[in-house]
Amino acid sequence: MAENKSGKSSSATAEFRAIIEKDRDTRQKNSWKGTCLEYLELVKADPGIAQLAHHRLFEMIRGEGIEEIKVEEDPKLSRLFKNQRLRRFNFFAEEFYGMENTLQAVVRYFHSAALRGEESRQVLYLVGPVGSGKSSLVEKLKKGLETLPPIYVIDGCPMYGEPLHLIPRHLRKEFEKMLGVRIEGDINPSVRHRLKEEFKGKWEDYPVRTIEFSRRARVGVGVVPPVDPNNQDTSVLIGSEDISKLDRYSEGDPRVLDLSGALNIGNRGVVEFIEVFKNETEYLHAMITATQEKSIPAPGRHGMIYVDTCIIAHSNEAEWKKFKADHTNEAILDRMVVVKVPYNLRLSEEVKIYKKIIRQSSFKADIAPHTIELASKFAILTRLESTNKCDLMTKLKLYNGEEVVEKGKTKKIDVTELREEVKREGMDGISTRFIMKALDNALSDNIEANCIHPLNVRESLIKMVKDADFPEDIKRHRLEILRDIIHKDYLEILEKEITKAFVYSYKEQAETLFQNYLDHAEAYVTKGKVNDSNTTEELAPDEGFLKSIEEQIAIIGTAADGFRQEVIAYLWSIGRRGEKVSYESYEPLKEAIEKKLMASVRDVSRIITKARTRDSEQQKKYDTMVEQLIANGYPPDSVDIILKYAANHLWKD
Repeated sequence: MAENKSGKSSSATAEFRAIIEKDRDTRQKNSWKGTCLEYLELVKADPGIAQLAHHRLFEMIRGEGIEEIKVEEDPKLSRLFKNQRLRRFNFFAEEFYGMENTLQAVVRYFHSAALRGEESRQVLYLVGPVGSGKSSLVEKLKKGLETLPPIYVIDGCPMYGEPLHLIPRHLRKEFEKMLGVRIEGDINPSVRHRLKEEFKGKWEDYPVRTIEFSRRARVGVGVVPPVDPNNQDTSVLIGSEDISKLDRYSEGDPRVLDLSGALNIGNRGVVEFIEVFKNETEYLHAMITATQEKSIPAPGRHGMIYVDTCIIAHSNEAEWKKFKADHTNEAILDRMVVVKVPYNLRLSEEVKIYKKIIRQSSFKADIAPHTIELASKFAILTRLESTNKCDLMTKLKLYNGEEVVEKGKTKKIDVTELREEVKREGMDGISTRFIMKALDNALSDNIEANCIHPLNVRESLIKMVKDADFPEDIKRHRLEILRDIIHKDYLEILEKEITKAFVYSYKEQAETLFQNYLDHAEAYVTKGKVNDSNTTEELAPDEGFLKSIEEQIAIIGTAADGFRQEVIAYLWSIGRRGEKVSYESYEPLKEAIEKKLMASVRDVSRIITKARTRDSEQQKKYDTMVEQLIANGYPPDSVDIILKYAANHLWKD
């Protein structure tokens, strides 16, 4: 037994060693050292290795793939993005949802900046509410840099400078032609001193090496947190003079420079300004010169230093408005590309956000169907602004690309027009963090069962809203959403879920009703006959059957003729395009069929669910329903609570 353990241990050790050695070998192969002259040969073979920071970031995004989405081929997307060009950026695809417009604006900025246009000399500024994804976007870009191949730098340069900057200015035009690149920038005082003193001006012999971007090692990635206004030291941005060296060197000697500020170490990569407007305006001047002039002041008496970096700043909207309102800040405002990062307003994407967060966490509880959807609906409803064209829940569905049916008719409301009515929609509301806390709290209150379901999550949200420090009118509105809109919406869902549990082979029965309706509606519209599948005889269309479906969505009287014609025409067009036709193809008919199925079992489900005592037959049906609910994904510990809720709130006598 001991030998077996020892064998397993040695086998595992060998695996570990193989991984370590492979990684070390790969890193050594990717590592390069040489002279500036040898580097010129590399650039001549591949001019792309000498790209500027914005170009590097754009190529990083483009390298993962950019796909053109055919909006017209997806009914939901065509309703949401009518006449818009929509792209999928694979670099962001797995982590960011419902941010199409924001991502397109960000990539557009990098594309323009990569072409060395005006935007290459501007700050990318992200503005949005807390938890909308601003920091995550910047973090993704910083992580992306770390995955890139190593870059070539001047060996020993504290700012990881581009080796081409060693070429004297009077030779640059000639070298630009030979290398097929444009040389922009200059060496810093530290490198200039070493070039003069150690290499006697022989720039071609200056050592060059490769280095990898690293957030932890502060290579090519700078971060500037908000600084106390009473103690704003610019050394955080541009470095300082090392006073410990002043006893050896004079104050004007470049060797006293400590170029370790965020703008120094962010050279060749990115510098992030967190909550940028919490800093004093004077403190931000270095940020502006770094973008507009591509230079920053050196500490002490050392003039200006060239810097090639992409500056990304972000803050919330309140600080942005305050800063913008001060006309003395115009110089800074003119040097910013503003990209709004609002909250997501699409239900399907909001659900993906929470599922992603849960996947990445240690959250192991069972989750009942519609739990995440309920929380997501609440979050989005708090972010939407009212309109006289429809209620908030209808607006939520329209923003999700859904067809909304009312009295048998699809509501003809243009989503683009709804968006244009409001300029700030998505800039206020409940954050994703608030929702995740509610999910955690719901689980904490139900540790024994280790599950969450729509009811305990809704109660958790109500408690959190009550306890939160919201203004009274906002608190009232959010409680109304939970107690009224979400409550009614969940009851509709719950009735459908119970119906599915009662009706064996729900989908098959829905499809059967659908096919029968189609046969009889087509015969009615074309004034033809229906072939009976059992007797093969030809029968007149059964108007009583048609009416029993149509009345579920208030289609009665003369309106029935028009509805039947619409159904046949719509489904015929789908079939002609080669798409699969099912009971879910036409939203009004889908709703009618589902309501018909619910009506068929409503009485029996009401009696059995509400009954305090059941006879053997009722108990058998109840047990079968419970089993089916569990089979449909409901945690066993949640079923009894949910059914009691249904008994108390559905089918009231």
